[in-house]
Amino acid sequence: MKSREAKSDSLSKRTIQIVSARKLQCDLMANYLTVTTGVICKIASDPGAISVNPQEPENTTLVLLDCPERDPVKYFMALAVAGRRILSKCLVALFNVRPGLGIEERAVSWGIRGFFYETDTVDQMIKGIQTLFKGEMWLSRDIMAKCILSQRSTGESSKKDVIFLTQRELEILSMVVSGATNEEIAARICISPHTVKTHIYNIFKKINVPNRLQAALWAAKNL
Repeated sequence: MKSREAKSDSLSKRTIQIVSARKLQCDLMANYLTVTTGVICKIASDPGAISVNPQEPENTTLVLLDCPERDPVKYFMALAVAGRRILSKCLVALFNVRPGLGIEERAVSWGIRGFFYETDTVDQMIKGIQTLFKGEMWLSRDIMAKCILSQRSTGESSKKDVIFLTQRELEILSMVVSGATNEEIAARICISPHTVKTHIYNIFKKINVPNRLQAALWAAKNL
């Protein structure tokens, strides 16, 4: 009982935003984290719905991004949609990650601070959340070593240029990659199909691809 009270005291002024389309799981998860740690939990259905208070001190909010997909492209499209607005202001970690996908190095280069895997226990997740709020990363030693070696081998000069797609274009590209039609995209973000078509034309022109398949391949390689 005392350990739970200590956890509550340490995180009572922090916020966790859980991003997932799986409402029941998130409601249970949010309730458990609040009862166990005292942290304030909010739920968003997608990265674009994350709310960031510009007056809030940095690193007092942890975004937990649900990544159950087996296709790594979708992980990084979700991160691209979240954008610098989130990554520069909040701590971001991925959960429901499948072990062995090999996405950690690229995710860390984006600014991701930790990973919670499908096989992790509840206690491991609580410990990881506490560690992240202390300003540390939640990575295995092996993954951390790989990230450091990768950073040393690539060097500063080989870093990718800043992505030249707008936030809206990244959002639409993520839906294109997931297989959404123009009409579905239009309905989801409340714009006309004609406007969607114009955005997609501009995206294809910027990344120099002729179709949706090539756009997905480009996203897998560059994001």
